[in-house]
Amino acid sequence: MKKKHFLSDSDAHYVVKDAEKILAPDRRRLLQQGLTLGGIMMLTGCDISNNDDIEKALFRISRFNDRIQSFLFSKNSVAPEYLPEDITTPFPFNAFYGEEEIPVIDGQDYKLEIRGLVRDNRNWFLSELYNMQHVSQITRHICVEGWSAIGKWGGIPFRHFLTLIGADMRAKYVSFRCVDGYYTSIDMATALHSQTLLTLTWNNRVLPKEYGYPIKIRIPTKLGYKNPKHVQVIEVTNHFPGGYWED
Repeated sequence: MKKKHFLSDSDAHYVVKDAEKILAPDRRRLLQQGLTLGGIMMLTGCDISNNDDIEKALFRISRFNDRIQSFLFSKNSVAPEYLPEDITTPFPFNAFYGEEEIPVIDGQDYKLEIRGLVRDNRNWFLSELYNMQHVSQITRHICVEGWSAIGKWGGIPFRHFLTLIGADMRAKYVSFRCVDGYYTSIDMATALHSQTLLTLTWNNRVLPKEYGYPIKIRIPTKLGYKNPKHVQVIEVTNHFPGGYWED
């Protein structure tokens, strides 16, 4: 990934405010008692005076296990949503490669592959997904590199899609493999969250290639590296699948 500047003062303010809204009411005192940049330094042992250590700190925090996350966050809470005038323009491109290396995908030939603990593992064509009922959200994307941006995303609630394919909701994980070689995974609770979205559009148009065409998984309650782009395979499993950055 290319290095970016750390959060601006305004971004840092809004990220903390967003976190306060997501935290369960009886956990918000954790923010008030030190979950600031200084608190991050104490919790992770990182000197946050330079970008490399900031990145390490964010990675350490993001790798709390599911039990700790379920303790901190209310299952019924949602990430804040914004107004159209809040959308970041231009919305940044980000990947582990440059824009000139974005994969070229033929939507006519593309098929979404379904694997694992599901009742219906047939492939899905884009035309089928486009014809389903969509919802949209305007939410903040927070990158582990230290920047954030607000965008409008549209698509199918991922919980609804998992229901359609007969996914075993008792399974522990859902994994994603992407055309560009990226891969990641989320726990089932995150997969079933009301804001987790099988994303097909950005700003009311077909998802551009720089933001993940043809399919991105948008998870506003997770850091950006948990929001895979160019998704080709979805698998429901009980075995921890790991991820590109975690492995």
